[in-house]
Amino acid sequence: MQHRIVTPGPLHDENGRLIETGYATELIKTYDRSRIAARPWRIKEWDYYAVCSDRFALALTIDHNGYMIMDSVSLLDFRANSQVTTSRINLPSFAKRSLPATSAEGNVRVAGKDYEIAFDNDGAKRHLHGYMEHFHREDGITFDLILTDAPEESMVIVTPYKDHPEAFYYNQKINCMRVSGSIRYKEKEYICTPDDTFAVLDWGRGVWTYDNTWYWGSASGLADGIPFGFNIGYGFGDTSAASENVLFYDGKIHKLSQVRFNIPVKDGKDDFMSPWTFTSDDGRFEMDFQPVMDRSAKIDLKLICSDQHQVFGRFSGIVTLDDGRKLEIRNLMGFAEKVRNKW
Repeated sequence: MQHRIVTPGPLHDENGRLIETGYATELIKTYDRSRIAARPWRIKEWDYYAVCSDRFALALTIDHNGYMIMDSVSLLDFRANSQVTTSRINLPSFAKRSLPATSAEGNVRVAGKDYEIAFDNDGAKRHLHGYMEHFHREDGITFDLILTDAPEESMVIVTPYKDHPEAFYYNQKINCMRVSGSIRYKEKEYICTPDDTFAVLDWGRGVWTYDNTWYWGSASGLADGIPFGFNIGYGFGDTSAASENVLFYDGKIHKLSQVRFNIPVKDGKDDFMSPWTFTSDDGRFEMDFQPVMDRSAKIDLKLICSDQHQVFGRFSGIVTLDDGRKLEIRNLMGFAEKVRNKW
């Protein structure tokens, strides 16, 4: 059973409890930090953009994890088989920031000794721009991108946690935004054009429990000339009211039930670079995935740990829309990830 939220209003009541859980097609519930029933250092907020073409990908993060902040830039060149990720980490007391309570509009700008990242949103278009002087050793990176054509509907989910009434996750995924602009790194310029470069926004606000493993997959592009994409995932919180699995097609979402990531295993460990499959309990999402590059990172500080595998690759298979129409998807570039965090 997938419960759809249709009534506007606050996300939390006066006691800091979620008023309603389930999914929506827009940010229908109002996020207000002052209503959260948890200490400020437990609140986690981020804006994450992934810009992807068949040739390259750029990932940008502005993050406030309560007890630390992180700004991150990743560039992946699929043809050159190269990738670089550089993050700047600080304490909130030294680098204060405030992320918008909505994704509909508002600007986020962060800066440090050798970098600046800005997400500007006037309600009509999004402007992602910035630089990092020492992105990789002495080589810097700059980017200046315009995102347009956001679909009319998006994936929004309100997820509680069993036995932790103060914990929740309020999340929106906006797929299929068209991208124009350029990225410069070393002597190379990566050109983004609206017909072959697309972006997804992962807008997240919440209070998480300490140890979580999540699975997330996303892709955006064209299916027979029409904007198409998907968001799939699971692994944290109580998703009995709704999953986050949806198809995006021509500006509308088509709700899916449960989707399973079938990651191959070799010698008792996940084999991320071998072909994956994805299956759904309703038969509406049946997909093969051919990995191209694993953007992996592992941090073990005992109390704080993170083991991330964001695997970029090509999806091929059959999906079924709400009206029963089937679409054949061929070599759609996107990513699927498995991440475990203790934070």
